[in-house]
Formats: sequence, C-alpha cells, structure tokens
Amino acid sequence: MILVTGATGTIGREVLRMLPAGLPVRVMAREPSRVAPRDRATEVVAGDYADTGSLERALAGVDRALVVTCRVGGDDDARFVRAARAAGVGHLVKVSAAAVADRGADDLVTRWQRANEDLLRDSGLRWTLLRPRSFMSNTLSWAASIAAERVVRGLYGTSVNACVDPRDVAAAAVCALTGDGHEGRVHTLTGPEPISAAEQTAQLGRLLGRPLHFEELSPRRARAVLRRRHPEAVAEALLASAERQQAGAKAGVEDTVLRLTGRAARPYRTWAEDHLEAFGAVPSSAAGR
Repeated sequence: MILVTGATGTIGREVLRMLPAGLPVRVMAREPSRVAPRDRATEVVAGDYADTGSLERALAGVDRALVVTCRVGGDDDARFVRAARAAGVGHLVKVSAAAVADRGADDLVTRWQRANEDLLRDSGLRWTLLRPRSFMSNTLSWAASIAAERVVRGLYGTSVNACVDPRDVAAAAVCALTGDGHEGRVHTLTGPEPISAAEQTAQLGRLLGRPLHFEELSPRRARAVLRRRHPEAVAEALLASAERQQAGAKAGVEDTVLRLTGRAARPYRTWAEDHLEAFGAVPSSAAGR
C-alpha cells in the first residue's frame, strides 16, 4: 500500500494521476472531497498532520509514503515520521528543496527543509529525498496581471533559474515509490535549462499572441509586495532566495529526470503551452465554435 499526502497540491495531485492503475493507494487529505477520483484501488481518508489519530489511521498497513509538507517552521514532518515509524512503514519519499545543498542558503525556509531532511535521515526508516528547483507553475501567480495589464512584475528579471515542471518531479516521486534502488538516495531535479523571468514572460507573450512586458521591481518594492502576501520571515526568506539566484546559485542543470524516468525534463515552453488557458488563452475547442 502506498500513501500519498498533498494530493490536492501541485506535486501530490500529479503523483496520484501517474501511479499505475490498480496499485493499492491510499490518499490522506484534510478535505477528502477535493481529491479527484482515481480507481477502485484508491482509498481516500481524512487526515491532518496535527491530528495524531488521523495519521495512525492513514498509515496503518502502508509500505511506502509520499511526504509533502508546506507549513514552514512547523512540526508536521516530525509528527508524520513518528507515526510512520510506529506504523512500521518501510520507506518515505520526501519532497524537499534544491536549496538545502547550497551552503550559502541560510534563510528560514531552507533551514526548515534541512531540519526535516535530518529528521528523516535519523528516523531509522528507509528514505528518499527529492530536491526540486523552483516549480515552473509558480508563474501562474502572474496570470492576473497578464490578463489585466499584460505585465509581469518581479525582482531581478534577468537572473536565471533551472526551474522544473512539477510533472517531472511527480514522475520522479512515482519512480521512488514504485521502484527499487532509491533508498538512501538524494535526487536533485531541475529543468533542462536555466531561464529568467523576463525570458519566461517573452515566451508566454509569443504563445498567447500578444506582447507582454516585464517590469523590474526594486528590492524595496519587492519586499513590500511579498510582505503583503506572506509572513515577514517567509517574505525575507524569499528575498534572500532571489539574491542567491541573482548571484547564479540556481543556474545548475541536472539530468536526474532523464536518468530516473527515461525522458528528458520538459522545458518551460512545454509547460506554458499546456497551461495557456490559465493565462487567458481561449481553448481551441471554444475558438472553433
């Protein structure tokens, strides 16, 4: 039995879609009604990292589990690992972050991920760590300003990031959950090339058939924008991350997706083509009516 957490989120949703049909799968979700139906071999249960009883029920009889947590600074990983160990789970596949390996990264988010990795290594359980770069899907946050103003705003628009398609991260997770030889391994996952926000904006504009403009934010203005969206400590972590990207810390490309899945990592253009409707493109079926 495989347990999937985060099945309503970016990675878990794709993992659930990619797991082989007929494989015994259990999904833990705070809101089970939001989990897309799969097949009769899939069981959906209510669960919350803060509810030990729900973790025990979700992990009963589980052999392998996907661990996706997002409450920065919280103890969700510790609670899950304790419950998994008590339930006799054999193997945990944890979604972490590529920044963990960067000695220059010491922000809140990276320290939290490092602590979670250490916790897993010291748990006595078999483990696999997935360390993706930034998700290409983060650019979905641009949709509103693109629709309203044909503008993308951001900090350091020419700095590059080897961002990765979340579907490639999910495919790597499925390999680790269903295959052998991943125990004790760290898989760093990137896209096929480093790309800047300005370049992504230009590609989106060409695909949408309308010119888009990238507007560079000053660090002061970027801080104000981030603090409206996030707690102060998280906003500062994101600013520190942008500074490291500007210094070139996120430009490195790995071939891990190809090695694990047998298929090259998708470029940003492919991700964008598959998500153009989110940026206001008219579906081809509607355009033909």
